[in-house]
This record gives sequence, C-alpha cells and structure tokens, in this order.
Amino acid sequence: MRDYSEFEKGNRKEEECIPKNLEAGKVFDFLKKDQRNYWLFGEIPLRETKGNQVLGKPIASVIILEATHFLEGKEMFTRGKYKVVDVFDPNDKTPKFDGLDRIK
Repeated sequence: MRDYSEFEKGNRKEEECIPKNLEAGKVFDFLKKDQRNYWLFGEIPLRETKGNQVLGKPIASVIILEATHFLEGKEMFTRGKYKVVDVFDPNDKTPKFDGLDRIK
C-alpha cells in the first residue's frame, strides 16, 4: 500500500494507503488496482510500496478478512477489509516474515 501522504496530496484514494492510525485490533478497508489474490488463512505482511514492485520491509502483520474483485469502467480492482494483528517498531531490525510465513 502507499504512504498516507499520497492520499493527502490527492494522488490516491484513502483505501489505497496505509492508515495513519494503524494499530493492532483495528479493521481497515483496502483498494488495489488489478485483480489480486490474497492468503485468507493466516497473517501476511503489510508493506509500503513505492510502485513498480519496490516494497519496503513489513510494517505490520494483517489478516485479510474479505476480498472482492470488481470492474470500474474497463479497469479491474480488488477491494476488501483487513485486520491488523501486530504493528512493528520501525527501529526493530529483527525479521518478522520469511516470505509469507510469520516469524515469532
């Protein structure tokens, strides 16, 4: 997802960005362009993207609660909801995921 500043600048919808008030236990909406497949049976990393597959390290662990594909005009999108399990300290360099597997 994109940094929240992209919403504040008017470049992205709020659901396309990492919420400012990201905290464990909260549920948030998401929106991604194109058709996406998400793991629905466990935690996955939430990462900031700069675009062109440039991803930051995991900033939180989330569970996808639902995902739906839809067309807007001729463009495909995926929207849904995720629940935050854990928010990671940005100064902690300990790996949190190995691929999609959570390291505890």
